[in-house]
Amino acid sequence: MDAKLIAVLLSWTVNLSSYPHPGQAPEIIYKPHQFFIETVCKGHKKCRAVAWYDNKGIIYLDDRMKNNTDAFTRSVVVHEMVHYLQDISGNYENMDCNLHTKREREAYSVQRQYLNKIAGRFTAIYLNIPPCPT
Repeated sequence: MDAKLIAVLLSWTVNLSSYPHPGQAPEIIYKPHQFFIETVCKGHKKCRAVAWYDNKGIIYLDDRMKNNTDAFTRSVVVHEMVHYLQDISGNYENMDCNLHTKREREAYSVQRQYLNKIAGRFTAIYLNIPPCPT
């Protein structure tokens, strides 16, 4: 994903989320799916995760998404950029389970708004809120 598209997606995310623009986009790194199985899904082989924000300014995307710029792939990046904006806002420090769920719902909401705006119609998204961190 090139820098110009990342900047556009960050602008969309800022606009739809109402978080302030951070001045720079997060870093985006592509990883093999095994990374998501180990890191996000804690070893579960039926891992459906294709993206993850590490709360340190890096969005990881599954290698399978590397050359995709379709609407769904862009919406996944928008979702993770919401987490980036949440992180730097300071509103989600010391997360308990309720705050974790609120954080995910907000990211899915912005992702859905993005898809609805660019698709021009309602687009359903399956909410896959991960369990609370332990």
